[in-house]
Amino acid sequence: MTKIKARVLIVDDDADILLAAKMFLRQHIEIVHTEKNPANLPDILKNEVFDLILLDMNFSRDATSGQEGFHWLNVILDHDPAATVIFITGYGDIELAVQGIKEGATNFVLKPWENKKLLATIEASLRVRESKVELENLRSTQKMLISDQDQAYNNLIGNSPAMQKVMKMAYRVAATDANVLILGENGTGKEVVARAIHRASERKDKVFINVDLGAITESLFESELFGYKKGAFTDAKEDRAGRFEAANGGTIFLDEIGNLSQNLQSKLLSVLQSRKVVRLGSNKEIPINVRLICATNMPLYQMVSENKFRQDLLYRINTVEIKLPPLRERIEDIEPLTEYYIDTYSHKYKVPKKRINAGTLKRLQKHDWPGNIRELQHAVERAVILGENVMLEPHDFFVSDQDEKQEDSFNADHLNLEEVEKVLVRKVIDKHGGNISRAAKELGLTRASLYRRIEKYGL
Repeated sequence: MTKIKARVLIVDDDADILLAAKMFLRQHIEIVHTEKNPANLPDILKNEVFDLILLDMNFSRDATSGQEGFHWLNVILDHDPAATVIFITGYGDIELAVQGIKEGATNFVLKPWENKKLLATIEASLRVRESKVELENLRSTQKMLISDQDQAYNNLIGNSPAMQKVMKMAYRVAATDANVLILGENGTGKEVVARAIHRASERKDKVFINVDLGAITESLFESELFGYKKGAFTDAKEDRAGRFEAANGGTIFLDEIGNLSQNLQSKLLSVLQSRKVVRLGSNKEIPINVRLICATNMPLYQMVSENKFRQDLLYRINTVEIKLPPLRERIEDIEPLTEYYIDTYSHKYKVPKKRINAGTLKRLQKHDWPGNIRELQHAVERAVILGENVMLEPHDFFVSDQDEKQEDSFNADHLNLEEVEKVLVRKVIDKHGGNISRAAKELGLTRASLYRRIEKYGL
């Protein structure tokens, strides 16, 4: 017979009861300890952990109040709030035992007990404990996953007036439960702002569910967002909660909401108005309590005027509207963003901390960054991985030369000496793939002189 893998402690001042219980339980449970004096409980619990404790309710001679049992129950729970305790009590103390369950005990057994009933009660209580431990582990795992996920979107970075305005508005709206609409080009950091709002809200310890509506086909929209019952369609082999149910109590972020068809807009609006979802294949309405944040790079107001986006849905989702500026309109933020990503990727790839000089920074600030922060992030990541030197040069970032075509086609007749020198220096540096030593040699300059010109002209 396989024994139950558990550690059980029996606490009773009756030696006969301790002996009888131990002899029986050792046939079914791996480890059984006994203790006659409850005053030893604090020392025992400091050194050992038990899956279950059988505790007598009355220890003093002729005592029937059960108060001793309540006292030692509290001592046990102070040491381990998740402890599973079964009271041992006489028939006349059933009401007290029930009160003990309200105080934190898991169950009670009557003495003299039937061995089968005692074992069944212990097994049931151990299953309850296992469920509690599993639930607590799931909660801890969820918090860790939320924390790890947030690490990738950890900071709102920006010193520019435009970003300061965004930050101020984000943190003010976070204190409320208002619906938020974030507008901005691709790569401007809309999800970062959404997560910042969530982290600063009262829902910060709950989940943040990110839904990319642009990646969900029309046929899967309802099953993904609202869930389904087993048998609702061919592949529905089990009940499944949708994204709205999963986000209950927390925040749901609907990205690319401008991509929804008119039909899907109507279905979404219905859920937002009723605050209830109905799983596919079911008629049961499930209440939801979520904080709604939406985002898009599409011109919703123009789409409303063209009857491509429902006006009532727009009013529903944009109680507060936050507009994110493109990176080209906040060039003063390029330096702190670049430094942040250099730190991040130097640590991630375990390489010596990279640095950029003023000349390289000016080159980055001149670039148009059509992909915004996401483009800058990827450029920095490549530079950290592929840069051969600690000091990153312009060519390490693979910056497109589109913003320099005008310079490439210059007419010397219309340029002054400094402009000619600037173009010449840049061309020679590019010719040698950013190798400063070779470029300086061809130009007849020292490395220090070339670096001064790079800084002077922002190359």
